Amino acid sequence: MATIEFQGVSKIYADGTLAVDSLDLMIDEGEFMVFVGPSGCGKTTALRMVAGLEEISEGEISIGDRVVNDVSSKDRDIAMVFQTYALYPHMTVEENLAFGLRLRKLSKAEISRKVVAAATTLGLEDLLQRKPRALSGGQRQRVAMGRAIVRDPSVFLMDEPLSNLDAKLRVQMRAEIHKLQRELGVTTIYVTHDQTEAMTMGDRIAVMRSGHLQQVDTPERVYERPANQFVAGFIGSPAMNMVTAQLVRSNADLSVSFGQYTLTVDEALVAERPALRSFEGRDVILGIRPEDFEDAAFAPEASPDRTLDTVATLREALGSEVLVHFEVATAGATGADAGEFMEPLGDAGAIFVARIHPRTAAREGEKLRLVVNTQRLHFFDPATGLAIDGDSDRSSLAGAAGQAS
Repeated sequence: MATIEFQGVSKIYADGTLAVDSLDLMIDEGEFMVFVGPSGCGKTTALRMVAGLEEISEGEISIGDRVVNDVSSKDRDIAMVFQTYALYPHMTVEENLAFGLRLRKLSKAEISRKVVAAATTLGLEDLLQRKPRALSGGQRQRVAMGRAIVRDPSVFLMDEPLSNLDAKLRVQMRAEIHKLQRELGVTTIYVTHDQTEAMTMGDRIAVMRSGHLQQVDTPERVYERPANQFVAGFIGSPAMNMVTAQLVRSNADLSVSFGQYTLTVDEALVAERPALRSFEGRDVILGIRPEDFEDAAFAPEASPDRTLDTVATLREALGSEVLVHFEVATAGATGADAGEFMEPLGDAGAIFVARIHPRTAAREGEKLRLVVNTQRLHFFDPATGLAIDGDSDRSSLAGAAGQAS
């Protein structure tokens, strides 16, 4: 096992494209770190710089106590698993697993021991004499994993290894990779654009956008306390509902008004995020996750200042839950790069999505009363896109320039 450290790492291509900008990140021994973000955010480039497949334009990358900027890929003690299986079609599973070990001139006994151990770990014992064409997609990916395992590396680098599998196999392999990494304890960087993979697999996740690290923290923390509008909108499905709102004082309470609605902000939330008080009488970006709504029929004791009366415009029944779409009448949204953080709003207003009880009686075109969990509202500064939380020690946050860029 080894630590991996990025110190001011940048990648600038010959045409001037800035793929990664001043990345600072420490990955602990044995940690499963997931790089996640949209296409073109720099996550794969960062991985390839660790692997030695991309030159580093600025900064240093260390594996363990060794700076590897000028170390060849084969000497970095890493193993990679790619999106494509990259198996030799004319070789059996056993030969594919053993190929890299033969190049390293290990003894036959040592090769056999490592191959058998990897095959046993991955459930490939009965497939050793098959060739790749006789394997399913999941079995081929296991072989690709096995080729990395037999090398007994200090670091695993995985570049979207599940992208070519169907949905059922992705879920299965996701669990298997997670379990395997726990058993082996090898420091791992896993690159994906799939937030579900990131949330379920990573010890920590690093959210990237346009070459900048937006936030790095545990999946739970990133979900509960997103650093900025981008992270809030990217993590979570369906995405967080966002709209321009105003914080106003109503008697002794702080309330938030948007469109035709006013909600009392829970006192515990204000106490937890005292910076909200400085935005009293000002515009903010309000965020409400779909799961923080409920049909009032299943929350009968909710107070009126925490409910919305609306009309369902679309109902999506998903078995274990129902997604209800409804309109919020508002003049529009503003904020740092609002077009990327939320759907652009026209004169008709915003379309919100609520995830509610599967036995709701809500139907398209009918009135619906929704209860809002006002302990879980999110607020962002429209000028910077940063979360308004008042937490003075947010080590999970990147610099303001990187977040709002």
